[in-house]
Amino acid sequence: MQYLLLVYIDPSLIGQLSEAEFDTHMRHCLQHADELQAKGCLLGYQQLEPTDTAKAVRVRSGRTSVVDGPFAETKEMLAGFNLVEADSMDEAVRLAQEFPWTRYGCIEVRPVRDVGAVRVRVGA
Repeated sequence: MQYLLLVYIDPSLIGQLSEAEFDTHMRHCLQHADELQAKGCLLGYQQLEPTDTAKAVRVRSGRTSVVDGPFAETKEMLAGFNLVEADSMDEAVRLAQEFPWTRYGCIEVRPVRDVGAVRVRVGA
């Protein structure tokens, strides 16, 4: 089953790291990602630019609103994601624990819905 590991970071905690410390974490993270990809466990991953570069798009009552980010009053921001293949939620959680970013925010582990099954159910 596929799981999405949503990486949230607290910018104030990340900001306390020296450039060398951050680079060490990033190097470890990328090397670990390479290992997981080689095992066929990590299917894809990306980092996101900071929230102040984002836009939120909403349509309400036929009217479109586009607002500059950040959008929520929260300590943590979505910084990236990893798409993994795991046998269980427990295994996906174990994979999330292996990334250093859990010390500077959290990694939300979410099962990926089978869109093929949804397509069949709704007749699309």
